Amino acid sequence: MGKVKAYHLAVRSQLNQLPVAGKSMSKMLLKSSTSTLVSLEEGNCSTRKGRSGSGNALFVPVVSSTGSPLMPCHPARARELVRKGNAIRRFNHGIFYIKLLQRKDGDVQSVAVGIDPGSKKEGFTIKSAEHTYLNIQADAVTWVKDAVETKRNMRRSRRFRNNPCRKNRTNIKRGGIPPSTKARWQWKLRVAKALAKIFPIECFVVEDIKAKTAGKRRWDISFSPLEIGKSWFYSEMKKISKVDLKLGFDTFNMRNNLGLKKSKNKLDNSFNAHCIDSWVLANSWVGGHLRPDNESVLFVTPLRFHRRQLHALQPAKGNIRRSYGGTRSLGFKRGSLVKHKNHGVVYVGGTQKDRITIHSIATGKRMYQNIKVEDCTFLTFNTWRVGNLATV
Repeated sequence: MGKVKAYHLAVRSQLNQLPVAGKSMSKMLLKSSTSTLVSLEEGNCSTRKGRSGSGNALFVPVVSSTGSPLMPCHPARARELVRKGNAIRRFNHGIFYIKLLQRKDGDVQSVAVGIDPGSKKEGFTIKSAEHTYLNIQADAVTWVKDAVETKRNMRRSRRFRNNPCRKNRTNIKRGGIPPSTKARWQWKLRVAKALAKIFPIECFVVEDIKAKTAGKRRWDISFSPLEIGKSWFYSEMKKISKVDLKLGFDTFNMRNNLGLKKSKNKLDNSFNAHCIDSWVLANSWVGGHLRPDNESVLFVTPLRFHRRQLHALQPAKGNIRRSYGGTRSLGFKRGSLVKHKNHGVVYVGGTQKDRITIHSIATGKRMYQNIKVEDCTFLTFNTWRVGNLATV
């Protein structure tokens, strides 16, 4: 019995590293040592005093039995519903929520999402007139431009090799939005769609970027893709809910009227870096506060997958280039959350021979690269890396 108890304590300590929005990090419990699913407790989320003087209470999203988003509830209420069998625990890209088993609908309030786009990091805030439910600081997709250049160089180098000529491909798309620009706006759209599944969003309030063309070739090449990309993004967002656009100086004036200051360090992991603008944008639609009532920030990073790379850049011994790329690792989809028998909850990386690599959810760093597949239990698919829920 001593070994079993020690095993449970070790697994529990590993599970405490799994970040979940709307919960305390101190009460994440393993449901069963033989279960293939991990049941995580959302915690008590005791009210804390922030710089604004009001309590920073966190909330748990709620969806109906039919999947319609309802108003979020307090974690204590969520625990009670789960304990009585009226709700079940669920996760959406690392964000914890509950699904009601009996209610099909319910009254909802006006909830807005403020979006502050950025070149490196972006801010998202979900807010109603009563509460600020969640602040998200997301890392932007910044690697596509370099990947496209690498792909182009590899393709050009193959033309000079002593290999048979291959017929030209006709399925390469010409024109349209550049891949790097499109990837950035697609990432924002994925985050918005994920939030719309668990929050009753009435409107997206977006800070509109201005990059007008001037009729000059060099100028237009740099800025016209941004205009095309944001127009596509707004049209897709309107399919989800209303879209209200604010100019940059509008956000600046609203922030100054509330007496709020934004951090000058755009790469800082704090509420004042980007989420303060997204909070101001959301508050402009729903109102209700003169100061932020919740400055907790959930940090989100998209995982990078090498889907179409032909092979490694450098050949191995014998001038043989090993295969590289793909999204499968010995049966697991890369990025999937798995539970290792010794290392707890991690996500799957690449593969090497008959072994897979596992990565830390909190930092994304590779932990081990000689893991046996039979030692891992699949939990769920995953394409994001959710960092800790930090409170300023």
